[in-house]
Amino acid sequence: MLRGRGLPCEGFSAMLPRARREERAPGPGVSMPTALVTGANRGIGLELSRGLIARGYDLVAVCRQRSPELAALPARIEDDVDVTSGADVAALATRLAGVTLDLLVNNAGILLRGGLDDLDLDGVRRQLEVNAIAPLRLTRALLPRMARPAKIAMITSRMGSIGDNSSGGAYGYRMSKAALNAASVSLAHDLRGREIAVAILHPGYVRTDMTGGSGQSEPAEAAAALLDRIEELTLENSGTFWHAQGEVLPW
Repeated sequence: MLRGRGLPCEGFSAMLPRARREERAPGPGVSMPTALVTGANRGIGLELSRGLIARGYDLVAVCRQRSPELAALPARIEDDVDVTSGADVAALATRLAGVTLDLLVNNAGILLRGGLDDLDLDGVRRQLEVNAIAPLRLTRALLPRMARPAKIAMITSRMGSIGDNSSGGAYGYRMSKAALNAASVSLAHDLRGREIAVAILHPGYVRTDMTGGSGQSEPAEAAAALLDRIEELTLENSGTFWHAQGEVLPW
């Protein structure tokens, strides 16, 4: 069971098929799989956290500021963590000494709106830092904590697809998600020998604060679909760019 600044939680084995996992009750001495989710305090991250707990994971929830909804979950909460800060990420990795991660979900991200006429290059840099560099930094820092085998899920966006860009604009967001996709494919190659598979996942157009409440699905619905894709992830399909509903997306 996890111990730390947050609450403990319990879970089942992630390596079992879902049907078997739901039937299995934890017993004495059973090692429970552990997942870490960034941006866990709201939106898709909060629903991924809820879904992972429901599917039997111990959860480490990472965020800058815990929300009441997150605080109510049976999870170890690591708040006051800025994933763009090397010092914060290194301190997090140190606090997690002794924890073995079966799943890492890099979900934290930002969207700053703006087109060519009102281009904000500082905003472009900020999105690259949060959406592309931070997931790579955190993944590298937590590699010594990863199990063998293990999984990493990168929550990206279809807006990072070059082949699917039919509307232009959103320079910083598109660039940052394209960079994240490229890094994720490299990770899929580089981590194969460590038995770590990488999923590159577009959640769909989801009603969250990031989208201003507009969208085609609710966060809980998107999170459930994302978790289904994560369950289907193997070393054989590692590095694939998926829509949450299962469609393989163009680069």
